[in-house]
Amino acid sequence: MLDKINRVVKYMVLSDLLLFVGWGFISPIFSIFILEKIEGATLVTVGIASAVYWVARAVVQPFVAKILDKRKGEKDDYFTLIGSLICAGLAALGIALVKTDTVLYAVQVFHGAAFGVYSVAWPAIFTRHMDKKGVAFDWSLDSGGIGLSVAVASIVGAKLAEALGFEIVFVLAGIGSITSALVLLAIPRLILPRTVGDRSGVHEARVRHKHKSRNAIGA
Repeated sequence: MLDKINRVVKYMVLSDLLLFVGWGFISPIFSIFILEKIEGATLVTVGIASAVYWVARAVVQPFVAKILDKRKGEKDDYFTLIGSLICAGLAALGIALVKTDTVLYAVQVFHGAAFGVYSVAWPAIFTRHMDKKGVAFDWSLDSGGIGLSVAVASIVGAKLAEALGFEIVFVLAGIGSITSALVLLAIPRLILPRTVGDRSGVHEARVRHKHKSRNAIGA
């Protein structure tokens, strides 16, 4: 069944899993991190940090979507997606260095904006390459994979934070985000359209192949 899935879909799902596994390490300990590591932090601080993230994410989405929709092709979507993953990785590392609530809120704005851009660019590419006869399955593969992976990552993240401290968890989240970007950087030819030079190169290769075949027949 999996061998029939579009290659782009496979790589997109892998990229998504790496991102959410990384942030899954953080999810069970984020509130505790704020309360223990930020001077004067309270439960209200935790609530504001969460609210700032979601507001930034929500505000960014329609503007990014409008810009991406105005441009033809997937080149802009592709590089926007990679940029958002790198920013998400930097946000994770930034949170690990936070000492005050003001800086925390600023990093959360950056964090939310990065995921806002990601949540627009990723499905824009994913939906174009989905298998027409397996749309529901493609979505379930991504959603189910994320659910199971984050479940495991949550336990592992809590154990690591307990044994080694909070910093290692945020570093792993950053690594997951950056690795997610690297996965997509490895497959530009599957997503981006070929240039004129690429097409002419393919044409020349076909001509040479036909010429060799004719010579072989003549021999």
